[in-house]
Amino acid sequence: MARMFETIERQGGGQGPEWLSDHPNPGNRVQAINREAESLRVERTTASSGDFQSVRSRLNQMPAAPTSREVASRQAQGGRRQEPVGASGRNVRVEPPSGSWRTYRPGDFMRLSVPGNWEQIGGNSGTVTYAPEGGYYRDQNGASTFTHGIEVGVARGDGGGNLQQQTEQLLQGFAQNNPNLRRQGGYSRTSIGGRNGITTTLSNVSDATGETEAVNVSTAQLRDGSLLFIIGVAPADESRTYLNTFARVRESVQLADR
Repeated sequence: MARMFETIERQGGGQGPEWLSDHPNPGNRVQAINREAESLRVERTTASSGDFQSVRSRLNQMPAAPTSREVASRQAQGGRRQEPVGASGRNVRVEPPSGSWRTYRPGDFMRLSVPGNWEQIGGNSGTVTYAPEGGYYRDQNGASTFTHGIEVGVARGDGGGNLQQQTEQLLQGFAQNNPNLRRQGGYSRTSIGGRNGITTTLSNVSDATGETEAVNVSTAQLRDGSLLFIIGVAPADESRTYLNTFARVRESVQLADR
């Protein structure tokens, strides 16, 4: 630090009035810093450097932070800055679904398995999200969205209507907050926890990336007439891989509602 201030003074830091200086010199700054340094005692540590090496390795794998110009450009384009959880910047490489799987209990009536590199993230309004690192975003206002993964939830209703009618009502609600949501086809039959279910795939424009994404929606009725839904999201150019993963998640569901 003493050498740094000596450099500042040599390069003109001492010119002009003191009150205009970023680092005004009291007159004995270098000498005071040297005396303070001589009074310090640093003891050798016996701690292992393994933790440090692990942290450094993980940091090296993370993408570079955005420059001030990139941040300004994004704010000018979208007005809302969004950052992926666990990393910095929007240009994040999201790892594909791993071959190992983990089982979770999002509710006392349900179990399901997801790829081992997906984490459980508590959602809003009784939903829960499972997403890989970098695939879940939260903006400055606390609003969240995800670009890769699934969301599981239950839509409470009056018990009226068949499965397809309830699903149509669910999709209409989604469309109110997602004006770019478009149907890509009809329904296909599926099984969720041994129950008859239906699945449909839609397209949307991601709030986080501005790119087209595939939205796979699967539903089944619970015993009380409410609607269980599983929403899978992935970028359109990765949808083939993720649709297979979403199907495997559905196959893993176990229900114990009464």
